[in-house]
Amino acid sequence: MSEQYALPLILQVIGVIIIIAEIILPSGGILSVLAISALGFSLFKAFSISSNVGMFFSIADIIMIPLTVLLGLKLLAKSPVTLRKTLSKEDGVVSQKNGMEQLLNASGVVLTDLRPAGSIKINNKKIDAVTQGEYIDKGTFVHVIQVTGNQIIVKEK
Repeated sequence: MSEQYALPLILQVIGVIIIIAEIILPSGGILSVLAISALGFSLFKAFSISSNVGMFFSIADIIMIPLTVLLGLKLLAKSPVTLRKTLSKEDGVVSQKNGMEQLLNASGVVLTDLRPAGSIKINNKKIDAVTQGEYIDKGTFVHVIQVTGNQIIVKEK
């Protein structure tokens, strides 16, 4: 009688392993289909033994699958596939080039029409800039009103 239970149990274990693999490895859902197939066939075989065995396997799946997903997510957090470090200013990571914040309130001339993006010249340096939606003609004098990230926002003088 124990030989009857071997195939459903093996399929259950395979299904659980495949669920964990799906969480850690990107497969586009192929592993999910395999896990559902293994677990579904396991239930089919369990119910073909008896309805009590099938119900036991069903209840075990209801408990085991969410726990497996939680275990998989915990493994994912420790996996080499995930980033373990956050990017922060304390670590020297910045979202803008050095010295960009020093351009605040600086003045320059428009090199290309700003529609609303284009190029300006400040201190003999060509810089990409944007307006707040206004169109500014080439040759117009502008000043920097805001620096956010790598974006220099200018306004006509």
